[in-house]
Amino acid sequence: MMANFQPPNTRGKLEFNVSLARYNTWGVGGEAECVFRPIDIEDLSQFLATIDSQVPVTWLGLGSNVLIRDGGISGVVIITQGCLNQFEFKEHGVVSAQAGVPCAKLARATAGKQLTGIEFMAGIPGTVGGALAMNAGAFGGQTWDYVTSVQAINRAGEIRTRLPSEYQIAYRTVTSPEPEWFVSAQFKLQERTGKIVSIKELLQQRADTQPIGKKNCGSVFKNPPGHHAAKLIEQCHLKGHAIGGARISSKHANFIINDADASAADIEKLISYTKNTVLERCGIELMPEVKILGNAKTI
Repeated sequence: MMANFQPPNTRGKLEFNVSLARYNTWGVGGEAECVFRPIDIEDLSQFLATIDSQVPVTWLGLGSNVLIRDGGISGVVIITQGCLNQFEFKEHGVVSAQAGVPCAKLARATAGKQLTGIEFMAGIPGTVGGALAMNAGAFGGQTWDYVTSVQAINRAGEIRTRLPSEYQIAYRTVTSPEPEWFVSAQFKLQERTGKIVSIKELLQQRADTQPIGKKNCGSVFKNPPGHHAAKLIEQCHLKGHAIGGARISSKHANFIINDADASAADIEKLISYTKNTVLERCGIELMPEVKILGNAKTI
């Protein structure tokens, strides 16, 4: 579909038939038909304006909350990893950050400026854009609690500024008024007073309770109301259960690790098996937090 696609006036990097395994934290998945890495938001806008409306467009940040199937992704994949990574400190505790800024980097930078509020982002292994899209959270904090405005871009490359009131925001869910992607956000933080929350302590807490250093996507399932997904999975004696090279972590039951050269199919089967087992034994339906993208591999 995209083999002869050569958009005019774009300055970013355009590649074809690119393995996506190195662009996600599970280290699995097939090829992207086309990958574009924009230089800046203007470049991205111009690029989107050139693409036929029938061509699918998929976004990837750090790839920490996605499972890319073995058959890869058709159309264009826009990767913000290493791109759209500017942020700026303004007056009165306002910080502006583009979608490709790693959450952990933003958390450290704001802490260095003696601003408080988004220290929890140090525990989110994704980008600002991904955090906005799913209202990512950790250690009791949530992304949209500190957002005052965002910039969003649509399929035609048109950019507009929106307020939080224009979105339906809930636990790990954000519903946009139109099909758009986030390209930047403004956060309102406070100057530090009283006890300082230590990012080092938060990261140590994360390391103590999660399989850091193993290939994983973070939490696989959302916590059902009144329950913890990890506890439900553990109650079903699924810790350590494996399908192919995918295994439920023995350290944290809501994490699936690529333990032995897993395929995306292995991981997806284990997600499904876990969900069905918890429903059967506990009567509670787990909803995936991870987004499954792309095509199943055909034999």
